[in-house]
Amino acid sequence: MFARSLLRWPVLALALVGGALHAAETQVAVAANFAEPIKAIAAVLEKTTGHTLQVTVGATGRLYAQIRNGAPFDVLLAADTRAPEQLEADGLAQPGSRFTYATGKLVLWSADPARVDARGAVLKTGGFRKLAIANPKTAPYGAAAVDVMDKLGLTAALTPKLVQGESIGQTYNFAFTGNAEIAFVAMSQVLEGGRLKSGSMWVVPQNLYAPIRQDAVLLRRAANNEAAKALMQLLRSPNIKTLIRSYGYDI
Repeated sequence: MFARSLLRWPVLALALVGGALHAAETQVAVAANFAEPIKAIAAVLEKTTGHTLQVTVGATGRLYAQIRNGAPFDVLLAADTRAPEQLEADGLAQPGSRFTYATGKLVLWSADPARVDARGAVLKTGGFRKLAIANPKTAPYGAAAVDVMDKLGLTAALTPKLVQGESIGQTYNFAFTGNAEIAFVAMSQVLEGGRLKSGSMWVVPQNLYAPIRQDAVLLRRAANNEAAKALMQLLRSPNIKTLIRSYGYDI
């Protein structure tokens, strides 16, 4: 029994060395709402395959523009379906590679544990100077926030109090640092292990904004990049889907 175990070790060692020799790196453009999940996914990818990710985080609209202008990305994890669809139409994406990896949820959040009530009534009652939203022209979560204000009939009342972040990441920072008392952000930014990390939030009912379907797409330059293809495959795996759900997304 012991002798047989010894014989397995050289085979295992060779397999590990072979995996390391074939490890690759890929450049990934990631919508700001997905900044935390991608860290965990990158760790799983490196542990299981040896492949590594170089991640650039930003607003989907800006990432799309960078790709159009020649930025050397291999994969786009967008916060919408429009940018990946347009990259396909532009001939910049691998045909048939696009799929929805998550559906995002919008929340109203404050760093103050007592500021936001469970029904979002704070938007009507006031008591705050600034409300932060992401730029609706480049960030899908910002567009969703505009939808919510319109549906609630509060656009006119809230517009004088708005401050805009270039991405949902900057928007969260406005509220985190107190530059805005409340902000419309992604649920994934305020959860940890499925629970609210700090502050207070209202989970915005999904009938108040269009579904935030988030698509991944493999870009044409990455047709032979093993790390990029491994990431796309990993995003479809049951374990990673469970991980993504833990950040408040639907799958």
